[in-house]
Amino acid sequence: MIEAWLIEILRGTSKIFLHPVFYFSIILAGLLGIRRVKRERRDFNTRIHDAYLELRYLFSIGILVGLFISIVTLVVGIPVPFAAIILIGLFTVLFSLTTHIRLLSPAYTVGFAFFALIFIGNQEGLTIPFFQTSFSAIDEKVYPSVALLLALLIIGEAILILKNGSKKTSPKLVKSKRGFQVGIHEAKRLWVVPVFLLIPGDPLQAMSWWPVFSIGDTTYSIFLVPFAVGFSQKIQGMLPKESIRFYGLRIIWLGLIATGLAIVGYFVPIVSIITVALIIIGRATITLLQRLKEETLPFYYSRQNQGLMILDIIPDSPAYRMALKTGELITKVNGIAVQDEKGFYEALQRNGAYCKLEVFDVNGQVRFVQRALYEGDHYELGILFIEEKKWDQAAGE
Repeated sequence: MIEAWLIEILRGTSKIFLHPVFYFSIILAGLLGIRRVKRERRDFNTRIHDAYLELRYLFSIGILVGLFISIVTLVVGIPVPFAAIILIGLFTVLFSLTTHIRLLSPAYTVGFAFFALIFIGNQEGLTIPFFQTSFSAIDEKVYPSVALLLALLIIGEAILILKNGSKKTSPKLVKSKRGFQVGIHEAKRLWVVPVFLLIPGDPLQAMSWWPVFSIGDTTYSIFLVPFAVGFSQKIQGMLPKESIRFYGLRIIWLGLIATGLAIVGYFVPIVSIITVALIIIGRATITLLQRLKEETLPFYYSRQNQGLMILDIIPDSPAYRMALKTGELITKVNGIAVQDEKGFYEALQRNGAYCKLEVFDVNGQVRFVQRALYEGDHYELGILFIEEKKWDQAAGE
């Protein structure tokens, strides 16, 4: 029996290459990287991270999260109708066309597919390829299974955000309410979470090569399904790591509560509908509350009275090797107090071969950073600052 399972899992793994979301996610991640680089060049005349950044994060941690969910789905035996896989893929493509990457949260792609599944399944006389066969094999426990899968994906989404969401966020210039140029950080990520699912019945019986095996009296297929998980957040009043951590913790609590309710749904099916509705509304509410909280806070990356705020550091630059970090405040350069970007570079040029900085870190502690400057080093050290000027002036330059 174990050998049969292993063989079917290996065969099922290849099915990920049949799923259009797999390829669509790669294209979408590439487009996100290109758009980000164009915006960074427009704002700072240089890119901060290369256009392949989103592609490098696409599969890495998502594979581990998918492995965790797969173990649960296979060990517990969570059957998902093939119709649900089709609908989830359709909603993934549909929501991505809005260009709002946050809509690729499982709360929306799987949640809307859940309700579409119920609606189509209750339409008598409606014949749709793959759907009719799938629905005829669905018993009352399949819908709770989809709700439980969604709850697990929400927990997985939270883990992705907590572990990966704050890494290499992108700086951005925006206009404050007073019309001054200030900075924010933007986190945009797309992950692919591949999950092994059990498909009840034989939805592709016309394809003889499809791996099918039996558990008890029921026949199942194994399919490695790629779930696209999108995340987008703008941070203006906090450090990216703090803001995104707070956001992720709220989502993981939503996932844990939903998991408990989804289990109850196995005994009281109507609770499954309540669970999915709660996830959709709860996920949207978390995003709204986070946005409202950010808008009530003053801009973290703005002009300071006692130094220059670091908006970001260009990777592999002298500043990067000096361990300077986003959100730190440079107060002195080579012993000279600085308050604007012009003063910073004038003080830096006082000694073209050496640089000593007095820095206030994010905890308000003073530290000194020094480094010899070499020929070929970035003349600006690779630090991005916020210049004090009106937005209309900045736009016209």
